Amino acid sequence: MTAYPDWLIAELRSDHAGETGAVMIYRGILALCRDAELRRFAERHMATEQGHLRLLEEVLPPARRSRLLPLWRVAGWLTGAIPALFGPRAVYATIDSVESFVDHHYQQQLDRLDAEAIFPELRAMLAKCQEEEVHHRDEARERHGGVVGAVLRGWGALVGWGSEAAVAAARRL
Repeated sequence: MTAYPDWLIAELRSDHAGETGAVMIYRGILALCRDAELRRFAERHMATEQGHLRLLEEVLPPARRSRLLPLWRVAGWLTGAIPALFGPRAVYATIDSVESFVDHHYQQQLDRLDAEAIFPELRAMLAKCQEEEVHHRDEARERHGGVVGAVLRGWGALVGWGSEAAVAAARRL
């Protein structure tokens, strides 16, 4: 196994926690949603997130993963289930918010890997994950039409804040 610097282990721990949460977002959506088109969207995107999770599990040993994974599972499930109660538009706006955050989060890691010119294989893997997350964001944005009201903007801000707090915690624990 490759020896990564501590800062990169912290980032990979946050990525693993995030992908765990992402799988659970889609499980939360699927638990409450009966809309066939939204279910297909959630199933397809969940499969991608499960693939990302498997990739991260290959590079991050179990002992280095977040000790808060049970919390990330619950938070992810609620992040999917709550908007599912309000319908497809709320779900798509939520995915847009989450994936906008994830795009930025991965980009910060890619920028540092580029600046230090290290771990090109890992960088390529993270870039591929980012590309797929951006696709999720763009598809969700297209489906909600790009315009959301005040309530969904507020929910999106809460989701973004929660994602930021989760990353900060997962980097440490």
